[in-house]
Amino acid sequence: MTAESTERLVVIGGDAAGMSAASQARRLRGAGELEIVAFERGHFTSYSACGIPYWVGGDVEERDRLIARTPEEHRARGIDLRLRTEVTEIDVAAGRVRARDVNSGAESWTSYDKLVIATGARPVRPDLPGVDAPGVHGVQTLDDGQALLDSLARARGRRAVVVGAGYIGVEMAEALIRRGYEVTVVNRGAEPMSTLDADMGRLVREAMEGLGVTMVGEAEVTKVLTGQDGRVRAVATEDAEYPADVVVLGIGVRPETALARAAGLPLGAHGGLLTDRAMRVRGHENIWAGGDCVEVLDLVSGQQRHIALGTHANKHGQVIGANVGGGYATFPGVVGTAVSKVCDLEIARTGLREKDARRVGLQFEAVTIESTSRAGYYPGASPMTVKMLAERRTGRLLGVQIVGREGAAKRVDIAAVALTAGLTVEQMTALDLGYAPPFSPVWDPVLVAARKAAAKVREPWDRAAG
Repeated sequence: MTAESTERLVVIGGDAAGMSAASQARRLRGAGELEIVAFERGHFTSYSACGIPYWVGGDVEERDRLIARTPEEHRARGIDLRLRTEVTEIDVAAGRVRARDVNSGAESWTSYDKLVIATGARPVRPDLPGVDAPGVHGVQTLDDGQALLDSLARARGRRAVVVGAGYIGVEMAEALIRRGYEVTVVNRGAEPMSTLDADMGRLVREAMEGLGVTMVGEAEVTKVLTGQDGRVRAVATEDAEYPADVVVLGIGVRPETALARAAGLPLGAHGGLLTDRAMRVRGHENIWAGGDCVEVLDLVSGQQRHIALGTHANKHGQVIGANVGGGYATFPGVVGTAVSKVCDLEIARTGLREKDARRVGLQFEAVTIESTSRAGYYPGASPMTVKMLAERRTGRLLGVQIVGREGAAKRVDIAAVALTAGLTVEQMTALDLGYAPPFSPVWDPVLVAARKAAAKVREPWDRAAG
């Protein structure tokens, strides 16, 4: 221990997982029992990265509205939070970390009794000519969001190219449209939102094109072209050039685990840290990890996945803080639930896609239904498409994807609960869901899909019985 009766907890990373862990540990153990030191290389703590596209787009007027707890609030709770301080090395054998002051360059070692690694994820930045030019932005932190807004203010024209069409790419395309930009999205896949099956992604593409976004599919960016001033002027593929006054990289993120790798800590196939159910790094009694830098168990496939979501990060932090603080908590895993939107089009998924199910060797049936968000006769009813996967023979629910207008996305929560509980589609048809014409048809769209999936799963047995 660092003192006769006081342990020291060191936290690397000052956002959701790290500061949730620190705050929970502080609630359970007073300053006389546990000293907490947290390092954050950026300017901000405990903020909503998921809200950055809405800040850029103008839905959220002020940056500070995305901050849940300021550094001063953390310090007032007895956490020694050191901003603009980057941890550059973890010495596991000696139980210490080396940190560098970003402004002065001064370095120092800090010992720990317990360590939490919450280094997050970094935007994928392809190794392309010109990708580091002014005007090219990844968007992961509040600092990134501010840099993008500053770049938009300096841009001479109103043309934007978004590279990639995952969640970040789609949301940033909408944000830039709202800013009055002409937006082109260049995507490697044929359809946007690779987290959906292609038939559902097509609905997203059609909606984006309806907004005026130029969608370029099955295209690989080969270089970023710059002007005489060194700023970006276009994005090039093998077949064309797309003029750009600003470029946003929406290719996705990877776990930020360079520190952990250098320290010899265990990483999974996706590059994330491997932990047990208590979020303790495997093989290390006094080191925990959580948030976007870890891999988690997929409860449907039984395999490890990397999913960068603030919901998971906050839960990881709570679990870690409870365990560091002397309690006991576990994180059982995820089913892969996510929602997004493009203007008024809502997009949701949970569980496995078709290619996910095939990859793990599952045999399945897939059904797609069209329904409405409310009773068809009630004003404001809007169309909704639901796709559902069920395991052949057993009928176990494997996944659901939903694309529709108001009231569509959050219906995926029904499926998320069903997946977590291991329900079959037959069991889902009997779920006692709320009904009134302003909220749903008599048969909720998710239940309509479940009925169709249950019938399809039964077909081989019905034929055999006949």
